[in-house]
Amino acid sequence: MSTRVKGHHHSWDSPAAGRRMHVRWFGHGGARLLAFPTTMGDHNEWPNRYMPDVLREKIERGWLTLFTLDQNHDQSWYDKSIPVHERAWRHLRYDAYLRDELLPFTAHVNSHPFVIAAGASFGAYHAMCFALRNPQMVNRVIGMSGRYDIRGMTDGASDELVYKCNPFDFVQNEWEAHRIEAMQRMDIIIACGKGDPAWGDNQEFSGRLWKKGIGNALRGWDGFAHDWPWWEDMITLYVDGHD
Repeated sequence: MSTRVKGHHHSWDSPAAGRRMHVRWFGHGGARLLAFPTTMGDHNEWPNRYMPDVLREKIERGWLTLFTLDQNHDQSWYDKSIPVHERAWRHLRYDAYLRDELLPFTAHVNSHPFVIAAGASFGAYHAMCFALRNPQMVNRVIGMSGRYDIRGMTDGASDELVYKCNPFDFVQNEWEAHRIEAMQRMDIIIACGKGDPAWGDNQEFSGRLWKKGIGNALRGWDGFAHDWPWWEDMITLYVDGHD
């Protein structure tokens, strides 16, 4: 079973990611919503979870184009057979794919300048990391039930490449004025269940952003709130901006 909303599919061999990467999209106009998958997901996850149906009115009215993205974290953060440095390098290649290949492709499909990055669970990390590494390219980021300290995937280990992939670290040490200003212009939404073990991580991350003068909307939900029924409600509530 999958979404009932008509969509499209494209794939290509990515020079940056070093593998064939897929994308599906739904809609024809409006803001471009880049939807990152969870740990076990890929470009089919959001459609298979009926997220285009959740956003159907906005898609059909031309207010939103939903792009559901592929991932490479099976070959980066989740490949424990390779050194941490290599895992981080592979993630940075994914970042390059998003920046230099995927985003221009979405602009070819729909040239609307407003870009939203969103994801749930590990997809929230992807969305937040991409947005904050490339703040001039993203207008709004929605992290749902995520963790933003990637050292949780490295048993606490870090080096110069892990640092570049870790929003917890690189945001608090950011010094370039134009990048800080771009982050300050971004609408940053951090939503998490107060009963989710990641809630403390979310609170600390929000605080680190505020200490840099980067405003953000930290939204605590009742209970665990770490599953698709909650993420449907969250994306519906926050896709147009924080409440």
